[in-house]
Amino acid sequence: MNVLVLNCGSSSLKFQVVATDREAMDQNADQVLAKGTIERIGSESLLSLAAGDTAPVRSAEPLRDHRTALDAVLRWLIGGAVPGLSSAGDVHAIGHRVVHGGETLAAPTVLDDAAIRAIEACIELAPLHNAANLRGIEAAKATFGPGVPQVAVFDTAFHATMPETSYLYAIPYPMYVRHRVRRYGFHGTSHRYVAWRYRKLAGIPREEVRAVSLHLGNGCSSCAIERGVSVDTSMGMTPLEGLVMGTRSGDLDPGILEYLHHKEGLSLGELDHMLNKQSGLLGVSGLTGDMRDLLAEEKEHGDRRARLAIDLFCLRVRKSIGAMMARLNGADAILFTGGIGENAAAVRARILDGMDRLGIAVDPAKNEATVGGKEGEIGAAGAAVRLFVIPTNEELIIARDTVRAVSGEAEASSRR
Repeated sequence: MNVLVLNCGSSSLKFQVVATDREAMDQNADQVLAKGTIERIGSESLLSLAAGDTAPVRSAEPLRDHRTALDAVLRWLIGGAVPGLSSAGDVHAIGHRVVHGGETLAAPTVLDDAAIRAIEACIELAPLHNAANLRGIEAAKATFGPGVPQVAVFDTAFHATMPETSYLYAIPYPMYVRHRVRRYGFHGTSHRYVAWRYRKLAGIPREEVRAVSLHLGNGCSSCAIERGVSVDTSMGMTPLEGLVMGTRSGDLDPGILEYLHHKEGLSLGELDHMLNKQSGLLGVSGLTGDMRDLLAEEKEHGDRRARLAIDLFCLRVRKSIGAMMARLNGADAILFTGGIGENAAAVRARILDGMDRLGIAVDPAKNEATVGGKEGEIGAAGAAVRLFVIPTNEELIIARDTVRAVSGEAEASSRR
């Protein structure tokens, strides 16, 4: 089955076409037929399209909305660039990344009118993300018609297994009952993928997985995984809670908001913008929210605030590892993924430095060699806790979930 996987942002569209079915899943033989991105939808859009493992072809053209962007993707897919795709009928199903499923959408869901209404009801929990995801769903309906099944896979779904003690906040309980104010967690598809890859690499069944997963990119979160399911995570009701991120503050004293409101005269909207767009690595360094640039500034110019931002980032991750290990009564492995987790060996080393009393030690040579999309173990020989770098593959999980959902296996897939 050829599955078109879509991840739509407010002005962007990312996609992959994955050939997979039950046999391919069992043999880990899924194939990526094509992938690409379109950015700046609504103006002169930038397209980057690649068939299989070939280098991407880049171009620009005016695309006014997600429908016209998806039409452009389909024209390219069936225009001879991708072997095996010659018509719209060669796309057999569509899988959508949807950020927020709330409490009701906790498994991959075949999209019908009721499911779309349920996603719409979650817009207030993720107004920017879910609204954009719905634009992608509507574009796919218009482009491919009702004959091609569509499935939503939710970032929050993997964390639906968290117990009340992990997801409730210590605020008046009626606030949860009336407004569902609780921790939902995000990056669930990524955490789920790396947990699956870890058990394959370690040769253990799902029930024996006891690991801390670290998704470190522009957005960052940690996850405690026990018996293969999420029991705790650092992100909360929104993606703002938890670790220091590219432009997000992560955890802070809520009283700071009232204090800054009086001192700076900032409105709630301005405070929200500051915490989400002007904080994190960018806010501390005053330079950039990109870890690559901060590492270069530190190395080449010895910039004090660049170093401070990196050190603050690493310390917050280290503290979260300790919290998640305490939640699990110890972990057998720590798993790094995401743009920083997969590629910044220096950051991984700084995060894990001085944790030998917890059974954590890095092999410097292995750590330095495991970058650029490489998968591997980076822990020192004999250390109690194994360390892995596992490049995430959310698109593969979404494609597999889509196949299972249209085959009536969605509930089982959310635990695999």
